[in-house]
Amino acid sequence: MSRNYKFHNPEGLYFVSFAVVEWLEVFSSNSYKDIVVDSLSYCQKHKGMELAAWCIMTNHVHLVFRSVEDLHPANLLGDFKRFTSKAIVKSIADNPGDSRRDFLLDHFQKAANRSSNVKNYQFWRHDNQPIELWSNKVIAQKINYIHQNPVKAGLVFRPEDYKYSSAVDYSGKKGLLEDILVFRNFGF
Repeated sequence: MSRNYKFHNPEGLYFVSFAVVEWLEVFSSNSYKDIVVDSLSYCQKHKGMELAAWCIMTNHVHLVFRSVEDLHPANLLGDFKRFTSKAIVKSIADNPGDSRRDFLLDHFQKAANRSSNVKNYQFWRHDNQPIELWSNKVIAQKINYIHQNPVKAGLVFRPEDYKYSSAVDYSGKKGLLEDILVFRNFGF
């Protein structure tokens, strides 16, 4: 499978999912999820990322987004993943209280050793495939899938109760991120 992101329409709305190497459950710690949230916020404010939906699970992230400025969506996602990879690995390395620190760093280092284009530590897997959302029905399906993920995982009973998701924005309340492009015409 190609490692290159296939964003054929630079102005399109995309669904992407990307996971931590070996599906390691790094995001059981809120401090690591907060790095992702802060990075998404930065991308919204400074890089032209428009988010329609997002969710951080224990070992992967889902986004529905588009690039509304000159930065191609592949480059926008690449910048986001590079930054968060370095920031999260540094946070893990600097956290002697994390009982999984050595275990995680060892796995990230082994993943980097197996990769031809990663030095030191590989945090994210390379196999995400963007899906352009071409119809209202598909947009609704992907947003619903994202918001139901924490429910199906048994983390919450209702999607809007999960803090690290845009589901709360779709319930009419304010979530962690500003300016979520909420699709109201789908009955959310």
